[in-house]
Amino acid sequence: MGHCYSLDLRVWVAAFVEAGHSCPAAAQHFGVSDSFAIKLVRRTRHLGSPAPDRQGRPPGRGKLVAYESFLVRTVEAEPAITMPELAARLLKEYGIVAAPAMLSRFLCRRGFTYKKTPDGGGVRTRRRA
Repeated sequence: MGHCYSLDLRVWVAAFVEAGHSCPAAAQHFGVSDSFAIKLVRRTRHLGSPAPDRQGRPPGRGKLVAYESFLVRTVEAEPAITMPELAARLLKEYGIVAAPAMLSRFLCRRGFTYKKTPDGGGVRTRRRA
C-alpha cells in the first residue's frame, strides 16, 4: 500500500494553485507528479479540504465479526483446540472459509492468548484485565 503525502505539502500545493499558478507548475515546484497536483486541487475544490482519506480497512468489519460469539464459545469450551480444527469447525457449521492465521489474529484481538504446555500442546486462555 502506498503512503500519502503530508498535510503540509498538500496545503502548500493547493495554495500555490489557488494563487494563480497551474497544476503542472505546482507539481514541478514541489517535486510531485502532475496527476497528484491535479487530483489534489480537484479534491480541495470538491471537499473543501486537501486532507487524505483514511487508509486501510475500517475496524470491526472483517468477515469473522459475524461469527465472534461462535468462535469465542468454541474456544472457551475447548481451550486446546487448534486453529486448523477451529477453521474446519467454522467451515462445517457456517460454510465460511478462514485461514488459521486469521482466526488466531482474531482471537488475539479479542483478548485470548496461546500458552504452550509441557506436553508439546497448547491452550488458549483469556487475558486477565
